[in-house]
Amino acid sequence: MTVEFITDPSLAPITHGFFTRKGGASSGVFAGLNCGEGSSDQGEIVQLNRSRAAEALGLSCETLCSVHQVHSPDAIKLTKLPTEKPRADAMVTSSKGLGLAILTADCAPVLFTDHKARVIGAAHAGWKGAHGGVLEATVDAMEDLGARAEDIHAVIGPSISQRAYEVGEEFFERFMDDDTENSRFFVNGVEPGKYLFDLIGFALHRLRARGVAEASWTGHCTYSDEKRFFSYRRTTHRSEKDYGRQVSIIRL
Repeated sequence: MTVEFITDPSLAPITHGFFTRKGGASSGVFAGLNCGEGSSDQGEIVQLNRSRAAEALGLSCETLCSVHQVHSPDAIKLTKLPTEKPRADAMVTSSKGLGLAILTADCAPVLFTDHKARVIGAAHAGWKGAHGGVLEATVDAMEDLGARAEDIHAVIGPSISQRAYEVGEEFFERFMDDDTENSRFFVNGVEPGKYLFDLIGFALHRLRARGVAEASWTGHCTYSDEKRFFSYRRTTHRSEKDYGRQVSIIRL
């Protein structure tokens, strides 16, 4: 089966893809294109999956740049392939041939480009990273390389949608303590003290407030579409031992 990936016209002609789980070699709970090196899947199978994704975008697995994602607000600038994975949640580059690769399984993968400056970025934005400023940090790092916020296009790939993202009172209060206007990103859940959080809407708000030219979402919910996407929350609800991760890649 051929690997499947989603593209967005606002990032074109920059080569990019939000990959689904289709077309991979993994089996069991990881069935499909599991690219998560931190999963308990067989290492050689994960590397095969990563190679398939890289090759689909004209790259080799050796030119994929990844970070050790820690739900941080940190973005790094790359000029060459790092010898070790830095602890960060976003990368930017103006160097040709490097594939910036972000792993997700409900969190928001965000790909960025400034077509004029020829600078690209990729960020992993869960609620903690988005709340902490990883998206703004990515734009800052791109500007350090010559980009301008008003020329940057940012696209959020497959992520968990609000209808599937139930949170508790403490989570809600954390956002309200930061800014009462954040109430717009919550609706009441079925049970008292439960809310549904709009991660995608929150991320889009942060991007637009930072002044990017365009911010959008591909419209795909990871939780709701099991055939195409891995989902940490779906796995948790089923009490499964582990879960796969899909990869999103952008390259000059």
